[in-house]
Amino acid sequence: MKLILEAPFNSLSFGNVALNIVRELHRKEVELAIFPAGDLDFKAYEISDDLKKYIEDSINNRWKNISAGTPSLKLWHLNGSENRKTKDQYLFTFYECNQPTEVETKICGLQDKTFFSSREAKKHFTDQGLTNCQFIPLGFDEDFKVTGKEYLKDTIHFGLMGKFEKRKHTQKIIKTWLKKYGNNPKYQLSCCISNPFFKPEQMQGLWNDTLEGVNYNNLNIIPHLQKNSEVNELLNAIDIDLTGLSGGEGWNLPAFNATCLGKWSVVLNATSHKDWATEENSILIEPSGEMPAEDGVFFKKDSPFNQGTFYTWSEDQALEAMEKAESKVGQINTEGVKMGDSMTYSKTVDSILDCIYSS
Repeated sequence: MKLILEAPFNSLSFGNVALNIVRELHRKEVELAIFPAGDLDFKAYEISDDLKKYIEDSINNRWKNISAGTPSLKLWHLNGSENRKTKDQYLFTFYECNQPTEVETKICGLQDKTFFSSREAKKHFTDQGLTNCQFIPLGFDEDFKVTGKEYLKDTIHFGLMGKFEKRKHTQKIIKTWLKKYGNNPKYQLSCCISNPFFKPEQMQGLWNDTLEGVNYNNLNIIPHLQKNSEVNELLNAIDIDLTGLSGGEGWNLPAFNATCLGKWSVVLNATSHKDWATEENSILIEPSGEMPAEDGVFFKKDSPFNQGTFYTWSEDQALEAMEKAESKVGQINTEGVKMGDSMTYSKTVDSILDCIYSS
């Protein structure tokens, strides 16, 4: 079985997913030809020598391993996926908006199949008349494990991860939390939310706008964590995750991973969250409305990509959900753990390969 893979290999979400897919392709003995998107950066991961050799060989021998009939799997945004290596191309993408543009619809339709990690995202494109779309869920990253350590004793520890971004309601989440819990020593909020696409002065400006000159002794600002092992420590240290309050996601790896580790996540019941978050494994809140996706940075007005709206929530809804999550601290989220056991990248890759080789 031969396959071409075009994907980024870095510490961002696409890179995490790419490495997990490659790990499973190696286990399934797929003869792979890798075309990396951008520079290789594996410092976030602990990679076995065997897997490292597989990746190196798949890159160095890529032109030997392919022919015109070799199918190609691309892991990337719709923007940038109009070209293909061979005649059979399959795209795995994460779509966060809700109004596909003409260009996005055309690029999606040019693929033999487009895989979405969200049923809602798939529906947005099938509603445009496309018939080549398929939903394939992601799996729980095996780099993340329960440590069994005790971290902040006698403190309820909230966590917020992901890029500081309008779409994710980052500023709104922090302000809402501070309004209720700020400077209360019984609580702590740890934020690991550096945005690598912003300059340091831009990040500082966002923090200045958020804190409005007030000092909070229970707000822990963590710089970008370089390694998954460090992220794993943070997810184990928190009791409650707030990353799930994002207004538009293609999956939401931090919230999903925290839930699978047995933590309690406050989750907006919208977009890709609906594909893994339930009333049994999460603290759900329903959207209270929508807001324009435009932020002038990642989502620009009248662009041929990333148009539509993101879902919103009210401060009262979020605070009520945080209080509900508080009442569960000390209890392991057993349904979340079960989800992590059942949703694996082996199943993700099986679904991809079944689609490619049965078509």
